[in-house]
Amino acid sequence: MKPGGVRQLVVPYGELSYPKDDLEHTRVGPKPSSFSGQRALNFVLENPRVDRTLLFNLKVIRVDKADGKGGFVRG
Repeated sequence: MKPGGVRQLVVPYGELSYPKDDLEHTRVGPKPSSFSGQRALNFVLENPRVDRTLLFNLKVIRVDKADGKGGFVRG
């Protein structure tokens, strides 16, 4: 991907999704930035009648080059 590229990440409900016992989403992120966002996410995760698959849209801001020592050089 190049900078500016957008991809969609699909996370099916299960082992990779948010844990059932972490309703404040402190152990696994991303955490909703507002109270209403947290309530909406909790509603979906707690409701067995709703498809609990999570969709994340990811946008690449920049791609760093490897420095050859296991790290990266910014830019």
